[in-house]
Amino acid sequence: MQALDLDVLQQWLAWRREGRRAWLVTVAKTFGASPRPPGSLLAMRDDGIVAGSVSGGCIEDDLVERREEFHGRKPHFVTYGVSGDEARRFGLPCGGSMEVIIECEVDTRDVEALLARIGAGEMIARHVDLSSGAWSLAHGEPMQACMRNAREFVSLHGPRWRMLLIGASDIARYIAEMAAPLDFKVFVCDPREEFRTAWRVDGSAWIEGMPDEAVLTFRPDVHSVVLAVSHDLKLDDMALLEALGSDAFYVGAVGSQKTSAARRARLADFDLTAAQTARLHGPAGLALGSRTPPEIAVAILAGLVAARNGVRLEKVVEQQQSSLRMAL
Repeated sequence: MQALDLDVLQQWLAWRREGRRAWLVTVAKTFGASPRPPGSLLAMRDDGIVAGSVSGGCIEDDLVERREEFHGRKPHFVTYGVSGDEARRFGLPCGGSMEVIIECEVDTRDVEALLARIGAGEMIARHVDLSSGAWSLAHGEPMQACMRNAREFVSLHGPRWRMLLIGASDIARYIAEMAAPLDFKVFVCDPREEFRTAWRVDGSAWIEGMPDEAVLTFRPDVHSVVLAVSHDLKLDDMALLEALGSDAFYVGAVGSQKTSAARRARLADFDLTAAQTARLHGPAGLALGSRTPPEIAVAILAGLVAARNGVRLEKVVEQQQSSLRMAL
């Protein structure tokens, strides 16, 4: 769940507590290309003020204009972009369409319960009964997708991805602050007391012990990231030895090309296969010429997002170079 969507739930709740009417709109299904994925949220207030987005444009305007059409506890559904003309009208990519579910009389206690469980770091599957509009909340799984059938609609809420930072350095602080809006629940380990006591990032969780123990406690899975950013070779290597043999989809470490080559040579002396050692992203991130901690954090997160989205950056560079040669 993106941070924007969490803000939508909080804003909807604030409006209702003020005594205002408010509608909750969720992307239920998409067909073809779509500007926002299933589960994306929009809240509308009775005076037309909105929070969040389901398309970034005309669909929001249409929903606001028609808001008084939607009433009652039973959810409503609207589909946009079925025809080419509608897709162009509502700003959808060619051939794309989406279905949204509109809830008019959500119980504030349900939203409070959902926010409380998200705040506790849980991933929640929100089940909406389509005949009554009643909610039920259950544990969700990272690989679980939004679902809509004749009886119910299910959307996922809460962090789908986890990140373990080894080292509470300045780089780690900026990564942690930027990772939350990217749908990561952030965990941190640093046995150095001076770094631990200085750590101030809301929403992150601390894992006690040495870095290798922290990785074992973290239990990386295919939706997990381990980043070694302590600048202490001993601490970083301890974590990497465990992380590279895990199911983590991304394992990275900061450092220069020279430092990274030396690290790989050291790791090869331990009980890791060549394939496991080759999984290390080092230096982590994109080569942006980054120098300051915020710039390094941006470079690392940019490379991480590319990996998460299955983008082969070397292929992108090849395509750009090919296009440039053709243009010349």
